[in-house]
Amino acid sequence: PGAPRHTNRLINEKSPYLLQHAHNPVDWYPWGQEAFDKAKRENKVIFLSVGYSTCHWCHVMEEESFKSKEIGEIMNKHFVCIKVDREERPDVDKVYMTFVQATSGGGGWPMSVWLTPDLKPFAGGTYFPPEDGFHRVGFRTVLLRIAEQWEENKDALLESSHQILEALRQTSEIRVQGQESPPPSKEVMDTCFQQLSRSYDEDYGGFSQSPKFPTPVNLNFLFTYWALHQTTPEGARALQMALHTLTMMAHGGIHDHIGQGFHRYSTDQHWHVPHFEKMLYDQGQLAVVFSRAFQISGDKFFADVARDILLYVSRDLSDQAGGFYSAEDADSYPTTTSEEKREGAFCVWAAEELRALLPDPVKGATEGTTLGDVFMHHYGVKETGNVDPMQDPHQELKGKNVLIAQCSPELTAAQFGLELGQLDALLQECRHRLSTARAQRPRPHLDTKMLAAWNGLMISGFAQAGAALAEQGYVHRAAQAATFLRTHLFDPTSGKLLRSCYRGEDNSVEQSAMPIQGFLEDYVFVIQALFDLYEASLEQGWLEWALHLQHMQDKLFWDPKGFAYFSNEAGDPSLLLRLKGDQDGAEPTANSVTVTNLLRAACYSGHMDWVEKAGQILAAFSERLQKIPIALPEMTRSTAIFHHTLKQVVICGDPQGEDTKEMLHCVRSVFSPNKVLMLADGDSTGFLYRQLPFLASLERKDGKATAYLCSNFTCSLPVTSVQELREMLSP
Repeated sequence: PGAPRHTNRLINEKSPYLLQHAHNPVDWYPWGQEAFDKAKRENKVIFLSVGYSTCHWCHVMEEESFKSKEIGEIMNKHFVCIKVDREERPDVDKVYMTFVQATSGGGGWPMSVWLTPDLKPFAGGTYFPPEDGFHRVGFRTVLLRIAEQWEENKDALLESSHQILEALRQTSEIRVQGQESPPPSKEVMDTCFQQLSRSYDEDYGGFSQSPKFPTPVNLNFLFTYWALHQTTPEGARALQMALHTLTMMAHGGIHDHIGQGFHRYSTDQHWHVPHFEKMLYDQGQLAVVFSRAFQISGDKFFADVARDILLYVSRDLSDQAGGFYSAEDADSYPTTTSEEKREGAFCVWAAEELRALLPDPVKGATEGTTLGDVFMHHYGVKETGNVDPMQDPHQELKGKNVLIAQCSPELTAAQFGLELGQLDALLQECRHRLSTARAQRPRPHLDTKMLAAWNGLMISGFAQAGAALAEQGYVHRAAQAATFLRTHLFDPTSGKLLRSCYRGEDNSVEQSAMPIQGFLEDYVFVIQALFDLYEASLEQGWLEWALHLQHMQDKLFWDPKGFAYFSNEAGDPSLLLRLKGDQDGAEPTANSVTVTNLLRAACYSGHMDWVEKAGQILAAFSERLQKIPIALPEMTRSTAIFHHTLKQVVICGDPQGEDTKEMLHCVRSVFSPNKVLMLADGDSTGFLYRQLPFLASLERKDGKATAYLCSNFTCSLPVTSVQELREMLSP
């Protein structure tokens, strides 16, 4: 369509989100000194817009406002305009989201904030429509009013921004109070269980009516609660809540039945109509949760869903160099000739389209039955579409169907007089045909940014699934991604992690001119991944790197006065607050995961000061854990691991021996939240033996692979049978 009319500074950035805005008529700046200096020099308000490349409402606001020449002129005249990719700069996002949530009672993206030239916020919100409407003021009006206020009441705005910042500084501080100790684990665990139980949807699973999010942190908590209360009614309920939720999600439209993987969340109570973007962090965490569901239940259904997720990530979110991409968009062009994108266009189906693709008669079924009949019955397809208009305010899905497995295979087979095995083969053939047809549609935008933290979550997904499902290929893929991180997102000179890298035009891996340094979450999720990868592969090099990164994390982020870790390094004058995350949401907050990391690190190294640090984090969050543990289910889970003490399961044996492999398979097949696994292979020069001298005293009994259960480096009597080992592992 010819050369773009406008090009701004964002054209020089690597972030896919910033590049999406490089041809807006708005004179955008990236976050940085050039923009700050201009605001001070010209005494202008900064307009800060924060979003991410697969954010639906970010696209809407760009189309309506940022592509408007008239609104662009207002923005350029009165403001210095800055664009931030929240996935690149979670530190900037968190500071200003804290302000927006505190002053408006809500938050989300796109986030729109107005700052003084010294970066203090004084007004903010999320999405604004371009013009005034019945219920809300338009973006143009807001811009003009703020410009007028800055001209006429500058001193009042400056004073207000100063007071707001001081209030935020006080309310957002998390620190240990006096001599506080870690909260009592049993009470905190029980309260969290009761709070989740009260919010649980008995019919459809999940922990709200709508919208419904996957929240793996809740499910992991319930699995741990079950493991510690297996013989009680509460333990049974915890397990039922988790498995029912996972089953309903897997049957629902939030699960992509044709292209695999999970969409971001469901807009309704039934897990039916999703918000269609797919995020890497969801796939990584859900692969872990479905693998654990399989370990606990033995039900192959859960293992198949885990494999489905990993197939999607391997095929669609994998860089050829080994890293993982961040996300796929919700919006795409319905056809190659369409002029505007629609949400879900890549994933939804009209009934006549399905009939045309699946016309074959089905042998052995009731007369006249076609593949289309069977498929449409099983997946809830309706001739006029199966999307409730209430879930489709813009009528983008009118007449379309979001596939949802509404019948059990048994019911569908009975309906058409088919054998179960035959039905399974038929549905598989149908899905394959639809996948081929869907491949002809224009694909949604792919965010090819690669983030250390999210790659860490995905490595854990592959490593834990590989161990639980005994799939060596998944462990290999995890190792490939970890090697990618060490090559492209680690600076061996400084010993630090980097936040992000990018796919270049020729499929090379590129880095920004000024690389973004890793944040706390990058260290925490990568360290967790390396521990998971060691347990799955027993390659000691991953342990060594994990312990190095843990030392670096302590140095860069630890708060020696108030305890726990800050989210970002000290020393960046553009960040007004140094915060500690206090909520486990779509991803667990870094301090929650790091408690278990520290306990694992102590088990692998003998550095008991890491156990002390874990206790200090729990002490710093003690008040929140005791009042609303449902806000921190992952940290609540870690209180149990802290109080019960991690057990070191040591297998002494030849890594290639069948007896050793049997014992390792046994350990990996059992869900036991308070264990770490290590292999004592007899090589006294190896990293583990140097870290843990007690390993040298452990021997094979009668020349066989032998297991020891150790606590604080004191070990039980040896066992040589898998049956004895299984009994030893039960909590």
